[in-house]
Amino acid sequence: MIKFGPAGNSESFYAQGYKSTWQAPKWLQERGLNAYEYSFGRGVNLSEESAGKIRAEAEKYGITVSAHAPYFINLANPEREKIENSFRYITEGAKALNFLGGNRLVVHIGAQQKQERKTAVESCKKNLAEALKHLDDMGLGHIHICPETMGKKSQIGDLQETLDFCLMDERLIPCIDFAHLHALHGGALNSTEDFAQVLDEMERILGRERARYMHVHFSTIEFTPAGEKQHRTFAEDQYGPRFEHLAPLLREREYAPTIICECKGTMAEDAGTMRAIYDALK
Repeated sequence: MIKFGPAGNSESFYAQGYKSTWQAPKWLQERGLNAYEYSFGRGVNLSEESAGKIRAEAEKYGITVSAHAPYFINLANPEREKIENSFRYITEGAKALNFLGGNRLVVHIGAQQKQERKTAVESCKKNLAEALKHLDDMGLGHIHICPETMGKKSQIGDLQETLDFCLMDERLIPCIDFAHLHALHGGALNSTEDFAQVLDEMERILGRERARYMHVHFSTIEFTPAGEKQHRTFAEDQYGPRFEHLAPLLREREYAPTIICECKGTMAEDAGTMRAIYDALK
């Protein structure tokens, strides 16, 4: 079943007097949403008790929880100490996600820095395999790492690189951030045909069944020649990409992804808009 939800809590959630994420699942369910992505972007600071409270509410209201690992991860870093830190960020994120009852951990794989691109990508592959082993050793082998497509040219994770990472292990699920792809290529996703090319490539490399269950980040985005600048909202319609171009493909191909909205401040509202666009195609 396709799922829609926000990355974090909308401004309106707090404006309505809510204060804690454990209150979000009921709020989301009342708005027709069924997914939620918890951010550990600035570090994992969630107790097992707090995670359990969120999990209980998510299970009660039918909300599937995923999480975003800390942004500090860089599996291309040549310094071993920093690689060990990246492993720790991944394992801490996976452990907290497990307490939340989820199994998809979105990860920014790395940055090129001053290395040759090929060298950086190979380091990412080697260290990603080691990160998976760490999860296995901790009894967290059921957690799916979701390498994310990135929006800046300096980052590792264009579409091809992301799909190649996912070939390493069946547990790896691509997180296709369509806004990032749009920004990376200077505003490339402007039609259903443009989106179809992305899905076709994913199906070609990973097979249709794995493609069907991709993880998705979606928003509009502002970009520069270097790529991503900042996420925008659906109301700011001078920015793309548009979900109207993707929705028919998801319906026709019988995809069942989890779609997380990352629009700035209006992520729940815009996730609801995506759900309405998709449902109208029945």
